[in-house]
Amino acid sequence: MMKKGVLTMIAIFSIVTIGKAQKQEKTKIKEVITAFAKAGDSNDYEALDAYLDDNYRVVMNRLFGSKQVAILPKTVYVDKIKSKEFGGDTRELTFKNITVNGLTASAEVIFVGSKMTFHSIMLLAKNEENVWKLVSDMPVVEK
Repeated sequence: MMKKGVLTMIAIFSIVTIGKAQKQEKTKIKEVITAFAKAGDSNDYEALDAYLDDNYRVVMNRLFGSKQVAILPKTVYVDKIKSKEFGGDTRELTFKNITVNGLTASAEVIFVGSKMTFHSIMLLAKNEENVWKLVSDMPVVEK
């Protein structure tokens, strides 16, 4: 009986600990995405770069009237922020879902701005310094 009680307590402690760690990671992910959005909103391409993995890309499926999938690598995306072709809008973020899977994560986020509203699925990876970086963004324009 005593052994079963101890095992139950260990199991409960493990679940609580894992849940707390997941919540902390989700908070960090929200912070990275929020900082990324603010850097884009202010066209601060240098600050933006800190949140993007070197392999970052925007995957646009039939966006802006296109009939195909277009992929913007990090360098092109940052250049578009720098030239103010992208960005320059103050957006509100709504986090719909964040899933952490070890050293990777996905976040479903709605960005609402005065110029445009889009629903995005973002992929992140945790680097060797335990910092979350954006790897991919798949936006769908809502208006």
